[in-house]
Amino acid sequence: MDPLSQEKRSWVMSLVKSKDTKPELVVRRMVFALGFRYRLHRADLPGRPDLVFAGLHSVIFVHGCFWHQHVGCRRAKRPEAQADYWSAKLDRNMQRDRRNLLELRRLGWRILTIWECELKKPKATSRKIRRFLKAKTAQKY
Repeated sequence: MDPLSQEKRSWVMSLVKSKDTKPELVVRRMVFALGFRYRLHRADLPGRPDLVFAGLHSVIFVHGCFWHQHVGCRRAKRPEAQADYWSAKLDRNMQRDRRNLLELRRLGWRILTIWECELKKPKATSRKIRRFLKAKTAQKY
């Protein structure tokens, strides 16, 4: 049983942002500091990637561990209240993510997913991003 009323739960859920989240802003600052420029949330691409590097044909998704169910992460724990609702919702999120990744790959895009929990180690995350983006700049597209 949800401890919040339906109205209160609806209000709480309305506060959950899909863009410009704190983790996304952290990653954007990292990428900018590395000297790369990008576009945000291109609606013409599957899944509206958080950062798009058109010249590199590469995208970065910044995923919240809970909402996208990061396997093995303690933040991905499913709520016990309204378990049926949350299981269905989170499973749909994961299926949608898989479809979007497959479609992006089919279109020839390179993909990097940064998980919210990875941002606890900013130097390692920055290295991961740099390696991903530099790998493509070294190649001729």
